[in-house]
Amino acid sequence: MLEVEIDGKKLTVPGGSTVMDAANSVGAYIPHFCYHKKLSIAANCRMCLVQVEKAPKPLPACATPVTDGMKVWTHSDSAVKAQAGVMEFLLINHPLDCPICDQGGECQLQDLAVGYGKSASRYEEEKRSVVNKNLGPLISTDMTRCIHCTRCVRFTEEVAGYQELGMPGRGEHSEIMSFIGKTVNSEISGNVIDLCPVGALTSKPFRFSARTWELSRRKSVSPHDGLGSNLTVQVKDHQVKRVLPLDNESINECWLSDRDRFSYEALNSPERVTKPMIKQGGVWQQVEWTVALEYVANGLKSIVADHGVDSIAAVATPQSTLEELFLLKKLANGLGVQNTESRLRQHDASFATAGVQWLGQSIVELAESDAVVVVGSTLRKEHPLIAQRLRQAVKHGMKVAAVNPHGDDMLLRLAGEVVTRPDQLVEGLLAVLKATVEIKGATCPAHIDTSHTEITDVARGVANILAAGERASIILGNLAVQDARAAEIHAVAAALAALTGATFGVLTAGANTAGAELIGFNAAGDVFATPKKAYVLLGAEPDFDTANPVKALAAVEQAEMVVVLSSFQSCAYDYADVILPVSPFSETSGTYINMEGRPQSFNGVVRPLGDTRPAWKVFRVLGNLLGLHGFDYGTSEEVRDEALAAGVEARLNNNAVAHVHVKARAAGNGLVRLAEVPLYQSDVLSRRAPSLHATVDAQVAETLRANAATLAALGVAAGDKVKVEQGGTAELVVALDARLLDQVVRISAGHPLTRDLDSAAALQVAKA
Repeated sequence: MLEVEIDGKKLTVPGGSTVMDAANSVGAYIPHFCYHKKLSIAANCRMCLVQVEKAPKPLPACATPVTDGMKVWTHSDSAVKAQAGVMEFLLINHPLDCPICDQGGECQLQDLAVGYGKSASRYEEEKRSVVNKNLGPLISTDMTRCIHCTRCVRFTEEVAGYQELGMPGRGEHSEIMSFIGKTVNSEISGNVIDLCPVGALTSKPFRFSARTWELSRRKSVSPHDGLGSNLTVQVKDHQVKRVLPLDNESINECWLSDRDRFSYEALNSPERVTKPMIKQGGVWQQVEWTVALEYVANGLKSIVADHGVDSIAAVATPQSTLEELFLLKKLANGLGVQNTESRLRQHDASFATAGVQWLGQSIVELAESDAVVVVGSTLRKEHPLIAQRLRQAVKHGMKVAAVNPHGDDMLLRLAGEVVTRPDQLVEGLLAVLKATVEIKGATCPAHIDTSHTEITDVARGVANILAAGERASIILGNLAVQDARAAEIHAVAAALAALTGATFGVLTAGANTAGAELIGFNAAGDVFATPKKAYVLLGAEPDFDTANPVKALAAVEQAEMVVVLSSFQSCAYDYADVILPVSPFSETSGTYINMEGRPQSFNGVVRPLGDTRPAWKVFRVLGNLLGLHGFDYGTSEEVRDEALAAGVEARLNNNAVAHVHVKARAAGNGLVRLAEVPLYQSDVLSRRAPSLHATVDAQVAETLRANAATLAALGVAAGDKVKVEQGGTAELVVALDARLLDQVVRISAGHPLTRDLDSAAALQVAKA
């Protein structure tokens, strides 16, 4: 610890701290532009110049290390004069376009110009002008405003993991630009908008839609993946205009993924449903809520009476709130119905844990592991901010390895990687287990047979990483959980964790996947395997949210009654009998339980659109209409407290799974499909955000991808159109993906172009 004095205040700081760190610890503000707590030190804006005792000239606070006994003055005459001089230089070429700039009112340059600038400029020469750059559909540019702080450049390289921006040129000829002909395509690219201290980089979807001082700021929680990012939702005229990160170091730090940031566009989509509707004689009619709810209540009672309680299934997406799931389950159970399910993308009906699928530790503890093995995950796309945390941890010594059906670049240095065919993920994990057993001199569990498993060099490398780690973690991603042999993958991974003392966890796919399991909502398995007489669908779109859309659509189309509770129009018009408009996350209060088992409650940020109603209130009224007891709730908090009455921690365990017998299988012949849900097709909001669907990620999801050898064997080349047959048909454009094994074709699931494909059928590909 070092002693330092700042503006007359004495304090102690750890060795290696900078003057900026010391000043921040005592609340002494030092003006700055290029400095950011999450980025490396650049010291190129010079705005943070301070006076240091015995130093011949002012020094940059961000890059000056503290020494014992140092005395610093942040607002002395010398410091203020230096800061004012830097500000004058920064304003020489800066345009005077604040009235039309989206950054106006929240601009760091604007604020500091008031504090350190002059009322008039001495510069009379012509100002420079810089051509704007095309950085893609999410980021708008006005590069004449750029002050060359390089925050955006450092972010893409250090945090996003791939340098998509650079600054060529010298002096006033320096420009921030992307590589020639390229846009910024990172899944967390929108963070450069927050980082830019001026109006050079702003939000393209938000552009010119509101002034910052017109916006109300309200807290919320992301409804997408299992991280549960904290949000600041900005509202004007009862419309969500913008979404920004709310700092929470234990969850999303100060970042947001692009899906969290820009999916708000769907909230104002023309596809919103705002009135209850009933189909009569094949024609849809708008009705009052009382009519629609009585119709539903009478229909459900009639089907139970005529066909029994097993003839109804309640289906919800894991993006539903805890309160909605709890009341839907309570409503179903009140009728005697036990078929409730939210694991809609799970292919393996035998896969069920004894407790709750969760991370097994906190997000912070995962980032502090010595070694992490990622199994079956397109990590950057499934959980962009978890990938970012691991990226930073690798820089501090963490070793990351992967067992995956692809060789996708995680944009971090992998210490080991096992790449398998999609149907051989179990075998890849078995090889790592067998190698670990040899390294440890242990015995393989009796329910796992590795006698026909060959240990490869890469598998031994992964085993060594796990065995050497004092605090190791094994985490399963979406591809593993949704695999046709998910129970076997889970069993092998759990055995590997037990053998090495690693923490075993699951990167939950939905915002409330853990919450659904905590309240026991998942009780039915595949509710579409045997068609039911009635379905109640909460936010679920069978053609996109299920493991087998063909089978799911066939089941709901056969049903006598289908009740859809949704915020959006969809192909539900083809199969539903009743559509009840329910509120998205922005118009209701509720709770999500994230992957670490943390409940996070939030309130609605705008009033419900039209006659839309929060789903928990709809279930409360339905319960009363059906004459069920215990539906007299006044607030969502009352529902939450009842749902969590037993406590969250009491129900969490380390993802224990019932023993299943595991034995290596021979690889199949012919083509095998790698089917992952694209980043912007994961839920009803991301599917309806136009800007997200203009990105490169969305365009890539529309292609069939394979390596060069596979394409040659199929007689096609990148850019060709092919006809895919798998039960149904789809026409796709071919793209090269060198990170796949031979005979593996990558075709998205949950996508409008591929929803007619049956994942259980044989796959054929031919040139169109």
